[in-house]
Amino acid sequence: MLTFDKTYWRLYCSATAVADTILIIDDEPRPRQLLARILQLEGYTVLEAETARAGLKTLENEAVHVIISDVKLPDKNGIDLTAQLKQAYPATEIIVLTAYGTIQDGVTAIKNGAFDYITKGDDNDRIIPLVSRAVEKAQLQFRIQQLENQMRQRHGFDSIIGRSNPIMQAIDLARRVAVTDTTVLLTGETGTGKEVFAQAIHYGSPRKQGPFVAINCGALSKEILESELFGHRAGAFTGASRDQKGLFSEANKGTIFLDEIGEMPLDLQAKLLRVLETHEFLRVGDTKPTKVDVRVVAATNRGLEQEANVGHFRLDLYYRLSVFSIELPPLRDRPADILALALIFAQQTAAKLGKRAIRLTPDFVQKLQQHTWKGNIRELKNVIERAVILADSSVSGSVELTTDTLPLDLQIGSRISIDSGNEIMDLATIEKLHIRRILTHTNGQKPEAARLLGIGLTTLYRKIQEYGIDL
Repeated sequence: MLTFDKTYWRLYCSATAVADTILIIDDEPRPRQLLARILQLEGYTVLEAETARAGLKTLENEAVHVIISDVKLPDKNGIDLTAQLKQAYPATEIIVLTAYGTIQDGVTAIKNGAFDYITKGDDNDRIIPLVSRAVEKAQLQFRIQQLENQMRQRHGFDSIIGRSNPIMQAIDLARRVAVTDTTVLLTGETGTGKEVFAQAIHYGSPRKQGPFVAINCGALSKEILESELFGHRAGAFTGASRDQKGLFSEANKGTIFLDEIGEMPLDLQAKLLRVLETHEFLRVGDTKPTKVDVRVVAATNRGLEQEANVGHFRLDLYYRLSVFSIELPPLRDRPADILALALIFAQQTAAKLGKRAIRLTPDFVQKLQQHTWKGNIRELKNVIERAVILADSSVSGSVELTTDTLPLDLQIGSRISIDSGNEIMDLATIEKLHIRRILTHTNGQKPEAARLLGIGLTTLYRKIQEYGIDL
């Protein structure tokens, strides 16, 4: 779970507070109290402070939407205080009051981040709509910050599950490079969580307020991939009826994640290299280059240097991408993390299915930890989701995951041992038992049974006939 710092907790409380809170900083009691009374009658919660120091002390413990500060305070100039407050509390709006306003002071106050600058003695009716507008803006800022924090919680480094040494080393490297603008290459087997790391790097970087855009370079043809990445002009090719920006333009001021970069065609690699070196590219059918400010995070399960040596990947692009390379460990190298991952995936699936408490039996956990996990985290997630679907709920809605809910290849290991004295069954017998159990679970519904078994319906009918399975 994300640990909220004090600043964010104040912002969160402020965004969810019943009454909006105003802080008045003024060393003159009568005007301060009069203004406080006017605002209280409008339904605001009002706090008061006589000095800048007292106001700052109040802000350490209270969530405040709007600050109304006098310019002449005993211990600080209110205009200078505005700059200090906006730096510490950027979502809070500040209205500056003065008995003798000047144009220069007003300009400076606004430059320092003040919402507005008004002269004391003006009609008090003017202050009400001004405060109302300031509160509305502050509320919006608080909600934005709350959403940003939720995104960091969902996609930041705290979302990466595991505390084993291999994954912690990878996280440490990613944290270090995240705060820079360096291009990153994520390597590792399929299913090790490369996109999760790419998102964490983005949300841990100064670009976190910009877009995060991802594309799988191996899923599209050359022509479509070029158009998706760089965009095109209307009429550039058949079917191009309108201009398209392209993902590099969409990711401007943010991060673009290029998954399976090793699958990118060689001529597009040259275009990508130009973007990395010059921060500009040509849309398909365009003659004027487009400039972008984009950070690139790429990922591959191939050995790009070896691919480059045999001419399947540009060596210069490899060197440009691998300025900072992070290898993500396979799941078999971090068995200590399997239980934590399994519990999270089980809870997530159970919540979707309306099931309650999840319990993993010791045999189930042992079988998970013994498996080689060639598909890594993605395979584990699929296995757990399938197990939760197959597990029968108790009357209370709780679910127990046993080895019977595991796929056949995992069950074989738990039921057969060549070196043991246990009964040895051939593969056909095990397959027959497993199909029968799945059909029992689905109450004879063959399409659902075929889906859970991961085979076609025709194949299921053939095996039922072959094994003589009675329903």
